[in-house]
Amino acid sequence: MTPAPVIIAIDGRSGAGKTTLAVELAARLRMHHKVSLFHLEDIYPGWNGLAAGIERYVTTVLAPLRHGDAAEWVSWDWEKHYDGRSHVTLPAEIVIVEGVGAAASAARPMLDAVVWVDAPDDDRRRRAMARDGSSYEPFWDSWAAQEDEWLETDDVLDHTDVRVLNRADGNARDDVLQALNYLPSLSPVLAPELSARRGLQLKAERIDATPDAAALFHALYAKSANAVWLDSSNTSSNRDTASDAGSFNAAAERSRFSILADDGGSFGQAVMHSSGATRLSAGCATVETTGPFFRWLDTVWGRRALRAPEGYDCEFTLGWLGYLGYELKRETGGSDVHAGTPDAALLFAGRAVVIDHRDAGVWLLAIDAPDAGDWLGLAREAVLSAAETSKTQAHQAAGAPRHSAGDPAVGSGTVALEFSSRDTEDEYKSKITDAQHQIAEGNTYEVCLTTTVTASDPGLDPWESYLALRKRNPAPFASYLRFGDLTVASTSPERFLRITSDGGMRAEPIKGTRGRANDPAIDEALRRGLESSLKDRAENIMIVDLLRNDLSHFAVPGSVTVSRLCEVESYATVHQMVSTIDARLRPGAPRAEAVAAAFPAGSMTGAPKIRTMDILDGLESGPRGVYSGAIGYFSLNAATDLAVVIRTLVMGPDGDGGRTLSLGVGGAITADSTPQDEYDEIRTKAFGVLSALGAEFPTT
Repeated sequence: MTPAPVIIAIDGRSGAGKTTLAVELAARLRMHHKVSLFHLEDIYPGWNGLAAGIERYVTTVLAPLRHGDAAEWVSWDWEKHYDGRSHVTLPAEIVIVEGVGAAASAARPMLDAVVWVDAPDDDRRRRAMARDGSSYEPFWDSWAAQEDEWLETDDVLDHTDVRVLNRADGNARDDVLQALNYLPSLSPVLAPELSARRGLQLKAERIDATPDAAALFHALYAKSANAVWLDSSNTSSNRDTASDAGSFNAAAERSRFSILADDGGSFGQAVMHSSGATRLSAGCATVETTGPFFRWLDTVWGRRALRAPEGYDCEFTLGWLGYLGYELKRETGGSDVHAGTPDAALLFAGRAVVIDHRDAGVWLLAIDAPDAGDWLGLAREAVLSAAETSKTQAHQAAGAPRHSAGDPAVGSGTVALEFSSRDTEDEYKSKITDAQHQIAEGNTYEVCLTTTVTASDPGLDPWESYLALRKRNPAPFASYLRFGDLTVASTSPERFLRITSDGGMRAEPIKGTRGRANDPAIDEALRRGLESSLKDRAENIMIVDLLRNDLSHFAVPGSVTVSRLCEVESYATVHQMVSTIDARLRPGAPRAEAVAAAFPAGSMTGAPKIRTMDILDGLESGPRGVYSGAIGYFSLNAATDLAVVIRTLVMGPDGDGGRTLSLGVGGAITADSTPQDEYDEIRTKAFGVLSALGAEFPTT
C-alpha cells in the first residue's frame, strides 16, 4: 500500500469540457508529480446509468485509491451494452477523477479538492456532439434530465472549491492550476508549483514623458471589470497648498508616484473577502477558502519575490492593490459586524504603469510571460498618446483662472442629488454626549464618532464623478477603484501605514481639521487657529501615542520615533494637523501581521483602540464598510503603502436592483468637545466630496 494520494475531482455538466481540462491539468502536474487519471464515462452502465455509475465509481475506484490501494474496476462496453473488461487504476501522488458525479455527496468525504466546470448550454451540447458524434444526440436529453435530477438532491455546487467558466480558449488549465495553489489542503503537494510562482522575472521599461494620468487610465483600463488607480492627484498643487517648506517636502514625498493597473494578463487575479470567506478569481477560475483575511494575506504577500529595476525609486514592484474595509476589525480585536460591501477587495497586477511625477517619467512593469511583450507595446503607445493630451491641455490652460475652493461645484452640471444622513443633527450631537459620558466614566480617552450620508444614484457615471472629485479636492492618496459594479472614489490626504521593502515603517495620522477660505488673510487665520488649538493638539497626540504602541508590536526595540508632531498641512478645501511616527520592522517579522496590528487606523477609532471600537459599535447605527479602512498596495518586494479611507465616495448596488452613493464622515470626540463644533467639522469634511457632485450636506 502506498501513501494516500491527493484526489482532485473535476465535475460539471456534460459537454462543459471536463475531460479536456482533466487531461491538460494532468499533463501539467506530471512535470513535478506522479499523476493517475480516471474518467467516469468509462464506468457508467449505459445512457441511463448516471446514478449507478456514481455508486460504482465511489465503491470500486475512489474508496481503494483513498487508502492508497490499486482500484480494480469494470468498464462498460458501449457496443454490447454490458459490462466489459476489467481495469486497474494505480494510486499516485495525485489522482484526478473527472466526469459527471465525480464530486457527488458519497464521494466528497474522500476528495481533497472539487473543481466544477461551467459552460453555456449551447456550447455544452455542441462540444458533446463534436466529441461523441451524432450517435450521442438521441441520448442528450435523457442524460441531461439525469443530471438535473441528480443536482436537485445533491448540493455539489455548494461544496465546490474551484469553479471554472470553460470558454475552450486554452486558458482553463493554467487558471485552474493557479486557483488550486490557493487551497491550503493542496499546498504541501503543490510545493513545486508554488515555488514556480516565486521564481518570477520582471520586465521594465522607462519612458521620458508626462502623460495625462486620467487619459492614460481611460485608454488602458476603461473596459476592465477590475482596475485600480492610486492617484497622486495633488502633484501640481503641492506648492500652491503647502504652507511651509516642511509641509511641501512631506506632500511631495507622498505625491511622487501614481500607479495604474488592472487584473489582466497571465498573472491577473482578483480577490474579495467577506465575513471570513475569501473568493479569488484567476482568469476563468474561481476558488473560495475560509479563514481570517490577514492570515490569507500572509500566504500571498510579505516575501521578496521581485527586485526593482535599476533607477526605479517607487516601492511598488507589481502585486496586490485595492482596499481593506473597516469591518476587518473582527480580526484585530473588534467585534464581528456584517457590511454590505466586501470586507476587502484586491486585484493582483502582473503588469502596471507607474508615473513618476517628480522626475517626469513613466515606468512600464510586467512579469515576464508570453503576453508581456504585446502589453508593453500597447502601454507604450498609450503613454505617448496621453503625453500629447497633457501638452494640449497645458496649452489650453495657460492663462486660465485658477480653480479655488469657493468656485462653483465641479459637478454642478450633473443630475441634482439629495443626500440623507444616517443621523440627524440632534441624533449626532446626542451621540457626542454619550461618547463624552464614556470618557467621563474612564472607558476611553477619545472616540472617533462617524456617520454616513447616502443618496440614490440617479445614474452618475462613476468615472466622470471621480474626475470631478479629483479636480475639486486633489489629495496625495486619491484613488479610483473599480471592482465590477462597486466603485470607490477617494480623495484621502492621510497615510495609514507604509512599510518599505527594507523594513522602514511610517504612519501619518491626521487629527484636526479647518475649512479653507478664499480670502488669504482669513485662510491664514484659520490655519494658525488650527496650529494653536490645544484641543486639536490633544486629539492628535493621543492618536500618536496609540500608533507608537501599534507599531511597537513588530518594531525593533527603541526604533519607534516621532519625527513630526502636530504640523499643519493645507489642501484644496481643508487645513489638516498631521504627525509622523517612524519605526524599523523586526527582521523576519510577518508583515501581514504588522499591518493587522495597526488596523484599523487609530485616527478612525480613538484610544484605547479595542475598547473604543466596542463603544463605537454601540453608538453608531450601522457598519462603516469601505470607509475608515485602508486603500493601497501590497508589493511583490514586501513593501506596502496604505491610505486611510476618508473623503471617499462609495458607489455600488443597493440590494434592490438600484444603486446608492455613500460618504462616511466623522470626528474625534474628547472631553473638551463642543457638540456644535464637532457637527460643523463633519460638514466641513464632507464639503470637498459633496460640492464636487453639486450636492449639499443634508439639513436633517
